[in-house]
Amino acid sequence: MRVYYLTGAQFALSNLALRRIKIARFEGLNDPFELFGVGVGNKEHRKAFRATKEHINESKGLICFSKSWSNPLMWGHYAEKHTGVCFGFDIPDKLLEPVLYKKRMLTMEIDPKTRKPKPTEKFMNQLLRTKFFDWKYEDGMRLFVILNHNTVESGKYFYSFSDDLMLREIILGPRCELPIEGVRNIATDFKQPVVVLKSRIAFTRFEVLENKTASRTTTKC
Repeated sequence: MRVYYLTGAQFALSNLALRRIKIARFEGLNDPFELFGVGVGNKEHRKAFRATKEHINESKGLICFSKSWSNPLMWGHYAEKHTGVCFGFDIPDKLLEPVLYKKRMLTMEIDPKTRKPKPTEKFMNQLLRTKFFDWKYEDGMRLFVILNHNTVESGKYFYSFSDDLMLREIILGPRCELPIEGVRNIATDFKQPVVVLKSRIAFTRFEVLENKTASRTTTKC
């Protein structure tokens, strides 16, 4: 599946040079409801969920993608106000999980004997992917990663480009000042074809699309 990852221009250059992207941690995501998309009115249940969230945060990370790069909100929120870059990656479908956008919080089963939350594997899988409905514009897909603490660098973890994370497109934001030819020169070092495009805002609708004049290319991947 082709999915998209937006970032700032300088981070993008670092990603290209080192051929990797950062693995996000749940505690660092911009939604405070991450792993809390469940109704926990009971104080003891909230305490148990906080412990669960801390455990997951220490053992598992994620990389967030979108199924599209045309939404201007995505560029404004994740690509430094349209000055950044979007990477298009080909990733095996089996590695990706769609985000679940919900208007109501999940309800978890309570063990009748212990009167404590009874998180099943199915429920936890849903919880890892649940976000409030208003985030739906992100059209998100997630790649979950088990953290290898032997590879941590200054508290950060990274996922290397590979056949499971194959770079195929580089889209420069409408306000990105990186020279397109310079980025194309970097892209030629990859074994697979990587298309480099310049984008612009649309003239008749709220959308970001290819600036064909600035891109000056007919090559497609």
